[in-house]
Amino acid sequence: MIWDRERYIAHCLFEDTGREMFCELFGPLHVLEQEWRAAGVPEDEINLTAFGWDYVRRCELAGGTGPITGITPVLLSDTSEKTLAIDGRGRHTELIKSTATIPLPLDFPVETPDDWLKIRHWYAFDERRVNREALAEQRKRWEKGVLTQISIPGAFDEPRELMGEAALCIACYEEPEMLTDMLEAFADTAVRVIERVGEICPIDCLFVHEDMAGKSGPLFGPAQINEFFKPYYSRVWEAAQAYGAKLFSQDSDGDISPILGELIGCGLNCIHPMEPVGGNDIVELRKKYGKKICFKGGIDKHALRYGPEAVRKELEYRIAPHLFRGGTIFALDHRIPNGVSIETYRYYVALGREMLGLPPHEEPGWARMAF
Repeated sequence: MIWDRERYIAHCLFEDTGREMFCELFGPLHVLEQEWRAAGVPEDEINLTAFGWDYVRRCELAGGTGPITGITPVLLSDTSEKTLAIDGRGRHTELIKSTATIPLPLDFPVETPDDWLKIRHWYAFDERRVNREALAEQRKRWEKGVLTQISIPGAFDEPRELMGEAALCIACYEEPEMLTDMLEAFADTAVRVIERVGEICPIDCLFVHEDMAGKSGPLFGPAQINEFFKPYYSRVWEAAQAYGAKLFSQDSDGDISPILGELIGCGLNCIHPMEPVGGNDIVELRKKYGKKICFKGGIDKHALRYGPEAVRKELEYRIAPHLFRGGTIFALDHRIPNGVSIETYRYYVALGREMLGLPPHEEPGWARMAF
């Protein structure tokens, strides 16, 4: 079912819209697509449209807040085993094709505060960041029920792209002034972009990508969230709210639960994918945080690898009554993994719909809901 923006926002804000939401956040891994295709699975099931997933139409507003580097990516070499390149941040990268889908940086542009000052202009505001003509067209889509979204650099994610994870964590203690200046630069531009965008088209959702946690927990603790995240997030969220924003959503893999309270304190009110294998339990976290934050995801994708009995056990736990009537968007906690049979996936969809009180079949369709 296609949800309009008003109903979707109401659901995220814990209003009872008369229906639960069941979706796919990311879709299948590329390897799984190959497995299903080799097994003769119909294309409309491989692309997920056959399953009639819930989704909301959305558009990314035409206002850029990230780096403008002026660096043209360069392909250095490409073999069957790996790809070497220089990316848009000037980093040498390596993609090992047998084990990864995302290139890994081999070096970074920022090692010292002086390095940061040399590239600070990447984040400077410029009127060319805002496409007013495109925004006028997006306003028309908003009026027809499309959800509008604007994204900002992550408080962890963007410095990590500039420095690497280890250097960033050390910088919290050895170069806090540099990190603070980075986030102030991001905020200055984000606020000015939001002001110009909002004058033309209302903003429904502020989105930030962080991916700052693993199975052992987040790489920033409560102290770092309050010192670095909070001034940045709060300032940008206040600006977005002035132009209609109701949702502040974050994407962060891994165990985010140790800092969830601090993130809520920064203004966050929606988060995904809430991976159980990483330590997140939406059943228990809802009891702890109540209606303070909407969860998207939370169903263990790995259960689907072990067949119908494992799927039933997982859904009987995750689809808990106190998660109903708003504030939960039920979904797998990331991409559908390889090794999942189409028969098990069909069973998962049918059982989930039954337990959520949804009709067994609806109009075909799917759109990525990871935002």
